[in-house]
Amino acid sequence: MSRLRAICPDCRTYTAVALDEGYECHACGRAFAAGLVRVPRAWGRGGEAMAAAATLPLDYPEAASIEQDSLAEQNLALALELPERPVVLGGCCCSHIGAVEALGARHERIAVVWLDAHGDLNTPDTSPSGNEWGMPLRMLLDSGAVAPADVALVGARNLDPPEEEFIAAAGLGVGPEACEAALEGTAGMYVAVDFDAFAQNDVAAFMPEPGGLGLAEVELLLASLREKAPVLGTGFTGLLPEQQNLEPISRLTRALGF
Repeated sequence: MSRLRAICPDCRTYTAVALDEGYECHACGRAFAAGLVRVPRAWGRGGEAMAAAATLPLDYPEAASIEQDSLAEQNLALALELPERPVVLGGCCCSHIGAVEALGARHERIAVVWLDAHGDLNTPDTSPSGNEWGMPLRMLLDSGAVAPADVALVGARNLDPPEEEFIAAAGLGVGPEACEAALEGTAGMYVAVDFDAFAQNDVAAFMPEPGGLGLAEVELLLASLREKAPVLGTGFTGLLPEQQNLEPISRLTRALGF
């Protein structure tokens, strides 16, 4: 599917045309602040519910749906099809890799705000499960797509010992207080949101963890970050395919100016 056209969520025609950052539908005239990319894949065992969540109806033109046979092919296809200002809906957190790689290539240096109960910092050698969805942030750091100084890991509370060691060795910023430093000197940010970052009563997450962030708390954080640097893109992963998740996504995208 071309990056220049997308399916309008209102009239369901292939007539939403890319503008400088968003889209405008030539059939119904509606304008949108971003384009949607669906990634209905989960790279690990038992992630079918996460993959199904990528089909939830979001109020953005659908520019692409990425279903590849390998993670490497997924990353490349996502990078090639990524709108100028994307909303990515996964799937597992591996859905963010191609988006960050593409935005990093476009803007040279970007920040990543990674909201997740887990570190996603394992490698095949350190991962207890072997699931690739526990490795995407480490993949981005090891590849050089983003620098440790330009990353803020927010909401993490279930880290494996090798992940804790890596955070200390790399000097990775942790917590909301690390966000402002991560933005410094960058062209803007990509905000990766795994729903297990949140309190269990606020969202329906695939892998919920106790003690999560409040949805209203994160709204305020994202709105404040938006005032400090451009929001280049965002993505939502690790959620269940339940209608109750539509309101949290809508609130968070509004906070980001999408």
